[in-house]
Amino acid sequence: MAKLNINGRVRDVQVEGDTPLLWVLRENVGLTGTKYGCGVAQCGACSVHLNGDVVRSCSIPVGKIRASDRIVTIEGLSPTASHPVQKAWLALDVPQCGYCQSGQIMAAAALLAKNPSPSDRDIDEAMTNICRCGTYQRIRAAVHVAAQAMPTKRTAKSA
Repeated sequence: MAKLNINGRVRDVQVEGDTPLLWVLRENVGLTGTKYGCGVAQCGACSVHLNGDVVRSCSIPVGKIRASDRIVTIEGLSPTASHPVQKAWLALDVPQCGYCQSGQIMAAAALLAKNPSPSDRDIDEAMTNICRCGTYQRIRAAVHVAAQAMPTKRTAKSA
């Protein structure tokens, strides 16, 4: 049995320690927004956040995840699709087939959390997910739009 903090809710799951997080999310917890693509951590369709970092859930066994770790899936990013990245994706009509887009959105959200004003190069280096439809130009443009819409963090000096 494993205790996992998924989208702010602690869940007990009955799985073997070597079960990939992806399958726990989809099959045991019922969060199917995270997609299976390649199974070898190359395509990024299975991207989720683990303690704020984007990770490929197909390659992480649940036995390596601590109860204190925070997992966020596409469903937990914003249940109402109101996250700036999700809004930018819709505004710029980024998806074509849409299969990879939950992973793309999770990668973009993690990038913007760490770098609120990324350059094209920063985006290209961070966004390593594969889009078979080739919407990379729209993805990059949407990241820039989302960056402009992200709430600014107030510092002690500006408060």
